[in-house]
Amino acid sequence: MIDFKKKRLFLLDMDGTIYLGDRLFEGTAEFLKVVRRQGGKYLFATNNSSRSVDAYIERLQRLGIASERDDFLTSVDALIMFLRNGYEKKLIYAAGTKTFREQLQTAGFHITTECTEAVELLVNGFDTELSFQKLEDACRLLTRGVEWIATNPDWVCPTEWGSVPDCGSVSEMLTRATGRRPRFIGKPEPDMALLSMERYGFTKAETVMVGDRIYTDIACGINAGIDTAFVLSGEGVEADIEKYQLRPTGIYRDIGEILTLMQED
Repeated sequence: MIDFKKKRLFLLDMDGTIYLGDRLFEGTAEFLKVVRRQGGKYLFATNNSSRSVDAYIERLQRLGIASERDDFLTSVDALIMFLRNGYEKKLIYAAGTKTFREQLQTAGFHITTECTEAVELLVNGFDTELSFQKLEDACRLLTRGVEWIATNPDWVCPTEWGSVPDCGSVSEMLTRATGRRPRFIGKPEPDMALLSMERYGFTKAETVMVGDRIYTDIACGINAGIDTAFVLSGEGVEADIEKYQLRPTGIYRDIGEILTLMQED
C-alpha cells in the first residue's frame, strides 16, 4: 500500500485519471486541494501531444479547476528536451496537429510539413488532424531511412463514448507499412518522471505516479523507480497487470478512493 500522506509530488495522468471527456471525476477538485494543504505539488503529466498547455488550462478551467503552466508536463515537453541534444539544426518533418508543430517551432526547431530530401528526422504525435498525405509522407521518409521519434506509445485515447486511435496505433500502422519502429519519448519512458523530480527537487520516495494505463503511466513510474497508483477509472483493467507483467504499488477504484485514504486519521 502507498502512504499518500507522505507523498509530496503527485504525477497525475489526465484522460481517464482526473476526467473523462468533459466530465471531471468526483473527488478530483478536493484531492488537488488536499495535496496542496499537506505541502505537496501535483503535476499533470500527459502523453497527449495534440493540445497546447494553454488548451489544457482552458479545459480544466471549464471543469472548475484553476491551473497554470507550471502545473503541466507533456510528452511534447519531453520531446523538446530530447531534441535539444543535437537536433537543433536538423530539418524535422512533424506529423501532428498544428499545435504540435507550433510548440516545436516556438522551441526553436526547424519544422516542415513538406516531404523533401532535406528532411533528416520524422517526429509524430497524437494527431486529431491526421490525413492520408501525412501517412504517405511518413512512409516515404521512413523508407528512405530517416530517423523516427514518436511522442508516446498509447494505443488509444479514451473518450466518453469509447476510444480513438492514439499515437501508438498510428505508429504501428507506419511500422506495418515500412518495417521501421520509432523511439518513443513520453510515458512509459522514465524521462517525464525524472525531469519532474529534478525540476522541483523531490526524491523518489516522495513521488508517486497516478494513472489509468499499465503500459504507459504505471510503466513510467516503475522505470523511474517510484511508487505507482493504478486507477480503474479509464482505459485500464486489472487484467492488464498480468498482460503486461507490470505490477503497480497499489490499485484503486478512482481518484476519489485515493482522496479518502489521504483524509483518514
